[in-house]
Amino acid sequence: MSRTPLADSASSDKKLDELYELIEGIEIAMLTTVEADGSLTSRPMATQKRREGVDLWFMTSLETHKTDVLRRHPQVNVAYYNNKSREWVSVSGIATLTSDRALIHEVYQKDWKAWLGDEGGERDGGPDDPRILLIEVEAREATYMKSNTPRVIALFKVMKALATGERIELGDVRHVDAPEFESGPGER
Repeated sequence: MSRTPLADSASSDKKLDELYELIEGIEIAMLTTVEADGSLTSRPMATQKRREGVDLWFMTSLETHKTDVLRRHPQVNVAYYNNKSREWVSVSGIATLTSDRALIHEVYQKDWKAWLGDEGGERDGGPDDPRILLIEVEAREATYMKSNTPRVIALFKVMKALATGERIELGDVRHVDAPEFESGPGER
């Protein structure tokens, strides 16, 4: 049985809508960075609510190792997986760190305090905490699998494939490249 080719016949707008719908349905991403020795490190990150003009973004602390890594090697991959639907997303891009205080005030979420802790004074986990940095990821390309199969049927297909030795297809695999990100809807 031959593998179904990438289902890229969908419009760029449709692919971007599907991509962000999948991302918004998965709270935690795995951010992969390149260490100084070339090895790869992945760490869980909470994807923040979409902002116009930014493909993906995360909050971090200035005092983490990943900030040094990102300054040295800004190339990243952000991966998502939904265990219930078996849908997944992989986004490759370039990360930029920003400590823009006005922007941090605009996008600040109260739950960030739990990740930073309250050390007293200005290091209280609030929007003026000098440790807060934003990681903005400019997507260069993305590949994702959008399920076109209800969960119950998908489980049946998996069981059937195990019994018959046939390969299953649970959804459409699509690719989004840099020009599609650039020409996509206004609120990327």
